[in-house]
Amino acid sequence: MTAIGPPRTTARSYLYVPGDQPDKVTRAAARGADACILDLEDAVAPANKATARTTIGVFLAGTAAAPGAPQWWVRLNSDTPAADIAAVAGPHLTGVVVPKADVDLLAEVHRLLGDAERDHGLPVGRVAVFALLETAGGVLRAEAVAAAPRVERLGLGEADLAAELCLQPGPDKVELWPLRSRAVLACAAAGLAPPVGPTETVLRDPDRLEATSRLLLRQGFRGRTAIHPAQVPVVNRVFSPAVAEVEAAQDIVDRLAGAEQNGSGVAVTADGRMIDAAVARSAREVLDRAAAGR
Repeated sequence: MTAIGPPRTTARSYLYVPGDQPDKVTRAAARGADACILDLEDAVAPANKATARTTIGVFLAGTAAAPGAPQWWVRLNSDTPAADIAAVAGPHLTGVVVPKADVDLLAEVHRLLGDAERDHGLPVGRVAVFALLETAGGVLRAEAVAAAPRVERLGLGEADLAAELCLQPGPDKVELWPLRSRAVLACAAAGLAPPVGPTETVLRDPDRLEATSRLLLRQGFRGRTAIHPAQVPVVNRVFSPAVAEVEAAQDIVDRLAGAEQNGSGVAVTADGRMIDAAVARSAREVLDRAAAGR
């Protein structure tokens, strides 16, 4: 069962917000991110978990679903999903981010969300799941994770994976590229939107942020998490088609349509490159993102 509810535009940027810091939570909507992840996990010390649940629950209960508001996601703790979901569920919750996702944990989250939806008078399936692949087992079963109930997005927790796999990634993180490809393939096979890229942890280097984001774009990702508001504009720009890219994509679609009207399945661009259905499919993906304002 996939999540149901109002159609959602695929987000480019997911800003993590510590759930135990009310000032940051209340300012999150103004940071320009397409989605905010109110965090109950890594950004919150164990002693502050209860406070974070209360802060996020109160905030979401009073949040108006105003036009232009970001999607509101909450990252759960993998060892306390029941307490976390009970505290934050409600009509303004877009979905939950499940760390260390595996099929058993996702089944438990699905059941807990169903109970919470009934308690709040919501349609069963209204709350979506964003599953983070952060363990070797999760990556090996990525196809099953992507096909699990409610899963709408996949992401990679590369720091956790590097630690578990004893990897020592270099600046370009080439050691992790096979895992990225596994996530991209799993999403495509399950009919999901492309996966969300991992966070850039170097905070004061916008050139690096842009370069690593463009690498993720080329590798099949269509969004990225951020851990500081200053990262959001760069992420949004990289994962939005440029004007020239949109114009080129429209030209490809128009040329192929003209060729098909004349009985041919192929066309040629102005600079002599062949256009067929596969090339046009990639061009339409660019146009779809542009039409969505993403």
